[in-house]
Amino acid sequence: MTFHAALETKALETKALETKALETKALETKAVLPPLENKAAEPAPVRSAVDDVAAAFAAFKETNDERLRQIETRFGTDVVTEEKLARLDAAIDAARTRLDRMGLERARPALADPLTRDDGAAQEHKAAFDLYVRAGESGGLKRLESKAMSAGSGPDGGYLVPDTLERTVLQRLAVLSPIRAIASVQQISGGQYKRAVSTGAPVTGWVSETAARPGTDAPSLAQLAFPAAELYAMPAATQTLLDDAVVNVEEWLAGEVETAFAEQEGIAFVTGSGVGRPKGFLASDTVANASWVPGKLGFVGTGNSAAFAASNPSDVLFDLVYALRAAYRQNARFVMNRKTQSAIRKFKDADGNYLWQPALAADRSATLMGFPVTEAEAMPDIGAGSLSVAFGDFRRGYLVVDRTGLRVLRDPYSAKPYVLFYTTKRVGGGVQDFDAIKLLKFA
Repeated sequence: MTFHAALETKALETKALETKALETKALETKAVLPPLENKAAEPAPVRSAVDDVAAAFAAFKETNDERLRQIETRFGTDVVTEEKLARLDAAIDAARTRLDRMGLERARPALADPLTRDDGAAQEHKAAFDLYVRAGESGGLKRLESKAMSAGSGPDGGYLVPDTLERTVLQRLAVLSPIRAIASVQQISGGQYKRAVSTGAPVTGWVSETAARPGTDAPSLAQLAFPAAELYAMPAATQTLLDDAVVNVEEWLAGEVETAFAEQEGIAFVTGSGVGRPKGFLASDTVANASWVPGKLGFVGTGNSAAFAASNPSDVLFDLVYALRAAYRQNARFVMNRKTQSAIRKFKDADGNYLWQPALAADRSATLMGFPVTEAEAMPDIGAGSLSVAFGDFRRGYLVVDRTGLRVLRDPYSAKPYVLFYTTKRVGGGVQDFDAIKLLKFA
């Protein structure tokens, strides 16, 4: 072998070793890093919906960039461009709605089968409840609730549904109700939930190992009360449907009441007055964030009534984000309705990047400035003095209270030939940490 051939062979061997080392490092890195988005693992309809959102937003950005160039070079934008932008904006909303619906369907829990998972008492309760719903025979439920010393049962108060049905309704509400999905949830057995909160700085201090512990000031405490109000729905069914043995009456009842409960909760948790219903966070007293005090929610003004600022409109969103303390900002999210989100979708940062980004999967949220966006239609549209955007850690900021027990009263008389099922649950809510939520006020 010649000297040059030996050198070439050596170089090839060295290159092969380097390639192998790079491949090994890549495999190790791949094993350590979490997977990003495995779109192949998604069902075909979900992948299609995700691609539709991404494609619509790409076209939206291109059209909006053209609109901005027209503003810079002309006295105004072309009408055709504005119409195209509005159509693309509606297409993004439609595709996002379809993707959200798929995510909800995937996250919705199946009704558990008590005959295979629960004990004998649960099976007995399910059989008695099934007989009551189908035929109005309440003797079994009366006996069970008398044995359990349940208060308020009987023809006037209705009968408790099986535990599996109650759990299923609550789990489905956690998926459907936007604020419940991001807030803290506390189950209680009484009429209201009370908790003590500190209204001042925590009473703490530093001491060495053997030093005396000096006395401290007494903590300043206040008591918050969260009463549970009654929420009801009244689905109707024909007796023919109830007589059909194939129909799962528990699944039917859960499906009928979940949407009605979710809609009412979604409104109450945002704007509820607190009288006969939960108190929404927008019903709390507000104050300019620079003058924030415990017991009130701080807000940041846009500087323009009924609109964002005319120049650099996105700056106020940065002000809103940094009005929240860092401890709350780690798990914070934006809350707004679809129309407000549509207005913000056009905003860019100083480098020309869009602040709003679409979700990359069915179980993900769209993001704004890197923070998730929760779409709550109960949030007000942009208007004079409106509080149309909220930002904060809602898990720490808002509390939902559920009283255990879901009741059903069968009524075959009021709307013959239909059978009505007067279904009630008790739920409350309110702000539990006023420093965890900040609002954007259009003023």
